[in-house]
Amino acid sequence: MEEAEEDQRRRLKLEEALEIQSLRRIISAYLNYPDAAEEDVRRNERSYRKLPPSHKALLSQYPQKFQRLRWCISMNTHFIFSMLQDADFSEDPHPESAQKDHLVSEGISACSCESAPVRITCSVSDQHCCVEGSNHTCRSQAQMHSNEEVGIESRHQSNTGNHSPRLIHTKETREYCGSPIADSKGNVPDTSSQQQWLAPSLKLNVPLVDADKVRCIIRNIVRDWAAEGKKERDQCYNPILEELNMLFPNRSKESPPACLVPGAGLGRLALEISCLGFISQGNEFSYYMMICSSFILNHSQTAGEWTIYPWIHSNCNSLSDSDQLRPVSIPDIHPASAGITEGFSMCGGDFVEVYSDSSQIVRV
Repeated sequence: MEEAEEDQRRRLKLEEALEIQSLRRIISAYLNYPDAAEEDVRRNERSYRKLPPSHKALLSQYPQKFQRLRWCISMNTHFIFSMLQDADFSEDPHPESAQKDHLVSEGISACSCESAPVRITCSVSDQHCCVEGSNHTCRSQAQMHSNEEVGIESRHQSNTGNHSPRLIHTKETREYCGSPIADSKGNVPDTSSQQQWLAPSLKLNVPLVDADKVRCIIRNIVRDWAAEGKKERDQCYNPILEELNMLFPNRSKESPPACLVPGAGLGRLALEISCLGFISQGNEFSYYMMICSSFILNHSQTAGEWTIYPWIHSNCNSLSDSDQLRPVSIPDIHPASAGITEGFSMCGGDFVEVYSDSSQIVRV
């Protein structure tokens, strides 16, 4: 019996260490965004310089385009670093120690990380945002606060919960690659209080596939949280919303029906269902998605608060440079003011594992 319990403890420690390492890798991918994007620009500049003068004359606008790309990258970086800052992953600024989180003799070295799920909430009534540790995941509607909040609960890859290591506890950087970063209004903020987000100790070696995932998130934001994505949202989400309306025409505000949204992505569909009068919970496996959806749902102050440039990393399907460098304002609505139903939440983790517990079944 004791041997079985010891094996169970070792398994849980292994899962915890793997989750910590996974989250560190994802955060490192986000932190690496400006470096990876800058390297793309420099590679294009090197290719341009190798062209013969006659070919350069045909592409005379390219030097200016490279500088505009850097500006766009700085705006995307500002959004990403603000997102990570508000995620508040606690205090240890040395994720490179994740490389040491391997099996040590018979156990796992989980460093000094605190292995506790994180609950990120935003009160709709007073816009007070907070991050609090939790030992339970996917709480039922009866456990939600009475002042109607947007809840993000993470439970990733295992039944042990989402482990948020002590990685980031600094303010957003005010510079990257020597260039000042502008805010969402296009102004360059004061750099006197700049923090060293991009110090080597804050980043791991980031595989290309991870860098591509960050760029994919930036593009996906357009579909869920920009006016430019409305047509696609209408085509994808409206049939679901109409079906729910048809199935539950007489919804009670006192006891609203509940709806679970697997693969919720950045959370827009789950929010729209909540606005229809359902207790809506979105479930998402990807930390890339969960970090971004948490920021937009819980920390957006106004509609159109942020400006991003989602198409700068692709030269395909653009008729002109202006199309590629077009800005997008997000979010198109203020989530906390959208009229959500009390009990709306997001739950991170594998669908089968999270909802294998009968206490997590969403009754409709």
